[in-house]
Amino acid sequence: MGVDVGGRRKGFDVAVIDERQLLSLDRRQSVHDVVARVESTKPAVVAIDSPRSCAPPGATHREDERVLRAAVCGIRWTPPRSELDGNPYYEWIVEGLALYDALEPLPAEAIECFPTAAWTRWHGPRNGRSRTAWSSEALDSLDLENVPARTNQDARDAIAAALTARAYSEGHAQRFGEIVVPVLRSPA
Repeated sequence: MGVDVGGRRKGFDVAVIDERQLLSLDRRQSVHDVVARVESTKPAVVAIDSPRSCAPPGATHREDERVLRAAVCGIRWTPPRSELDGNPYYEWIVEGLALYDALEPLPAEAIECFPTAAWTRWHGPRNGRSRTAWSSEALDSLDLENVPARTNQDARDAIAAALTARAYSEGHAQRFGEIVVPVLRSPA
């Protein structure tokens, strides 16, 4: 299962896959909805497109992010927790942290993922293409059935998160601290 995280109003996009196909894609889910979906679907791994932790006090980013940026692709820095509250830009991180907390008692393993790094591993760097065109091309190139003809970025990132969860459960992923990135160019 993969989850793309948004702010309070936007909610979460959730993708469920099996070995060959997209089973479901749900938009604008709440924390409660995602927990219920995990309870009913019982995935081994839930990959969440949101930081699992914040930078230490006084730091500008997490060490994991610096290492991933040098090895795979750029990533926005996650500030210390004290900088999240009251900043509308970081609302999605606050929502992601709440989701990790809500999933903690469940048997599914919740991991942090970064779909942009997954798309890079599977499809190569953006090289000046728009994020929309690039991730759409990447998704079209994957051997995943039942994907809608039209998807938005949140849906594509939820699908990438689900594919990352699958790669991780199959031992085809690399950890950059807490951040999990697939190691294969194609999840097929």
